[in-house]
Amino acid sequence: MQSLYGQHFPIEVRHYLSQWIEGQLWDAIDLENPQEEIKAKRLLDSLIQELQKKAEHQVGEDGFLLKIKLGHYASQLKVLPVLCLCMQFCIQYIVYGDKAITQNSYNSSSPVGGLMDSMSQKYHQINQAFEELRILTQDTENDLRKLQHNQEYFIIQYQESLRIQAQLSSLATLPPADRQLREPSLLSKRATVEAWLTREANTLQKYRLGLAEKHQKTLALLRKQQTVILDDELIQWKRRQQLAGNGGPPEGGLDILQSWCEKLAETIWQNRQQIRRAEHLRQQLPIPGPIEELLTELNSTITDIISALVTSTFIIEKQPPQVLKTQTKFAATVRLLVGGKLNVHMNPPQVKATIISEQQAKALLKNENTRNDSSGEILNNNCVMEYHQTTGTLSAHFRNMSLKRIRRSDRRGAESVTEEKFTILFESQFSVGGNELVFQVKTLSLPVVVIVHGSQDNNATATVLWDNAFAEPGRVPFIVPDKVLWPQLCEALNMKYKAEVQSNRGLSEENLVFLAQKAFSSSSVNPEDYRNMTMTWSQFNRESLPGRNFTFWQWFDGVMELTKKHLKPHWNDGAILGFVNKQQAQDMLMSKPNGTFLLRFSDSEIGGITIAWVAENPNKAGERMVWNLMPYTTKDFSIRSLADRISDLNHLLFLYPDRPKDEVFSKYYTPPLSKAVDGYVKPQIKQVVPEFATPNPDPAANPTYMDHAASPAVNQPHAYGLYPPIGDPMLDADGDFDLDDTMDVARHVEELLRRPMEGQWSGQQS
Repeated sequence: MQSLYGQHFPIEVRHYLSQWIEGQLWDAIDLENPQEEIKAKRLLDSLIQELQKKAEHQVGEDGFLLKIKLGHYASQLKVLPVLCLCMQFCIQYIVYGDKAITQNSYNSSSPVGGLMDSMSQKYHQINQAFEELRILTQDTENDLRKLQHNQEYFIIQYQESLRIQAQLSSLATLPPADRQLREPSLLSKRATVEAWLTREANTLQKYRLGLAEKHQKTLALLRKQQTVILDDELIQWKRRQQLAGNGGPPEGGLDILQSWCEKLAETIWQNRQQIRRAEHLRQQLPIPGPIEELLTELNSTITDIISALVTSTFIIEKQPPQVLKTQTKFAATVRLLVGGKLNVHMNPPQVKATIISEQQAKALLKNENTRNDSSGEILNNNCVMEYHQTTGTLSAHFRNMSLKRIRRSDRRGAESVTEEKFTILFESQFSVGGNELVFQVKTLSLPVVVIVHGSQDNNATATVLWDNAFAEPGRVPFIVPDKVLWPQLCEALNMKYKAEVQSNRGLSEENLVFLAQKAFSSSSVNPEDYRNMTMTWSQFNRESLPGRNFTFWQWFDGVMELTKKHLKPHWNDGAILGFVNKQQAQDMLMSKPNGTFLLRFSDSEIGGITIAWVAENPNKAGERMVWNLMPYTTKDFSIRSLADRISDLNHLLFLYPDRPKDEVFSKYYTPPLSKAVDGYVKPQIKQVVPEFATPNPDPAANPTYMDHAASPAVNQPHAYGLYPPIGDPMLDADGDFDLDDTMDVARHVEELLRRPMEGQWSGQQS
């Protein structure tokens, strides 16, 4: 929709002038005839005038910005006189969704073109059904008026028959001669009127039955249309909202859905009033027959339909956070899509929020008594719905809720607290139609995992991700499959990764194969081998990976966090291969020149990335080997960036496969430090790998490097660099580390620079 409207016609103009635009004869203008430009210009001028009127009528805080925006669009359209026919073309294209034009604008074989065609057809069907409902409702309205007119005339004739009967009764008081004179004509009149009444009673009964049958047809179509909108469109919107919690595309606005629901509400209410009037006519003139039962059934059906509409359109527009920390503020927005149309805003209802457990949610859906049951205490959990006149929306905005405490249930088996699901229950009560109908409405939020400490966030997110990705519509709260196909999980992981890293570069097929190898402890590089494999929840985030003390999800989440915080530009540039194991890195690098390196995520450390490069073996002349640097983590990059660390290492020359490193990373290098100020020299941190350092014996070549106090963990550093003790290298030929005994040289430097510099600046003021 954005691409359809964006460059052709402001979507806000289409929305706020929808009735006016759709009421114009846009197709009456021949686009092939240049002489028609005058007609097009006239229509465009009218459009601008309507837009200016709409802008002028905006009042209040909500209308202020809209007034400015609509006025701006009016000004934009004014400067398009030469392009009137082009504008005309765009409006025809937008309003009618002409298939040929759509296929010219979008390749029909592309997903976008297919989606546009599908949406256009679906919307056309919905609008066509509304038009049919409008015609049927108008038809029954006309029939009802005709029935009322005929019944009123019938009652007049019936009163006439009673008058004749009274006259006949009064003849008994007359002399026989007078009675014989007047009685025949009265008897004839009575016979004529009674015959007419009998015929007309049958006609009225037929009218009533015919009207009831038409209402049955209308209600059947209403049910069908309501099913399409509530069970298809609204459910799809809710599904998109759920996937958006995993990083999927935004669920989109509710304006179109609200307009459909309001049309439904208006049509339902009109038919309900008609049925009530038909019932009133029946009570006014009872005629034996099946109509009484039919009207009772119609009234019950129309009440069920409007009840389903009202209760289904009480929805959560903005979900509360699905990982909810106690004592932390959070927000949510609840909206009643038909509130404005049914005049609920005339007496705005209050909405209450309560947190309930999974078991309580199940009981609620079974209509079991759960009154006053909750699983915790939410502060600021009451809010009055507000009506926004410019948009016609009735919403409750909870802005400052806070979960004060939570009461957990007994856990099952291996279930941890971060696997326990809660939900926020929003409920309200209001009446419509002058208290004709009273509704109690309730809606449940998406599952919420409650945590009390940030360290639980990782595992709580896993629970939410699995639920959002694999929940089925209409499920019992909050059942999800225990195992899913690997391609399904890949889709969820890719969606989450792109959202967290905020990148269009998602996980490639090679990346997903690497993840499959890790998940299933497999060595196969063929994607087809994993197509039909399933992964259980336990494999995902209960059981540790072989030889590790963390789960698959914890490792993957660590990669996302590291990339999001420190590596995003490099991932977007394609500089990080990332999902490559040690053996693969070695195979890739051994065919490249010395100094070629790549960046891969650490297998052994959560949220770590390492540099692998190919170089000569210093212990064996003529032999080359692949080295692996100790993994960097968030702690390291908070001190010195990846680009600067790569810049420090002169033996790294080419980013795999053959890109000069400065070409890739130089734009991210930190600018050189300024000269000394007021006699103070700024210290500088620089990373050194001792085996590959090329020391410069002249301290003047490195003026910002000064001698530091000796540390037990390292040798006395020279002015040009820093060495670890001989015999304690930070890496070996296989790139393996003893994490208990080995220390990162860069971290030594950082530790030293944090210590007081007493006695190190001789002759200078401290």
